[in-house]
Amino acid sequence: MKENNTHKIKMRSDEEYHSLINRLSRIEGQIRGLKKMVESNAYCTDIITQSAAAAAALNSFNKELLSNHIRTCVEQDIRNGRYETVEDLISTLQKLIK
Repeated sequence: MKENNTHKIKMRSDEEYHSLINRLSRIEGQIRGLKKMVESNAYCTDIITQSAAAAAALNSFNKELLSNHIRTCVEQDIRNGRYETVEDLISTLQKLIK
């Protein structure tokens, strides 16, 4: 993880990058599909079913990203004595649990 003047950035491995991008591409496709369903007047419960699938996919994305964050950024910061990262992690978890 690096910091520049405005915010932190993280250099991801190729494997992590491609995994996250692939998940987001699938989610993007699901959202486009939902829009088409609404545009074509699909039945409400069919749209809700697809929306729930998209929400589950986004939750899976968040879990993967959070796991990677804990295993890399948080772990490294704690080893380097930057314990404020724990507070940042707690704040992030609180946002996810809302």
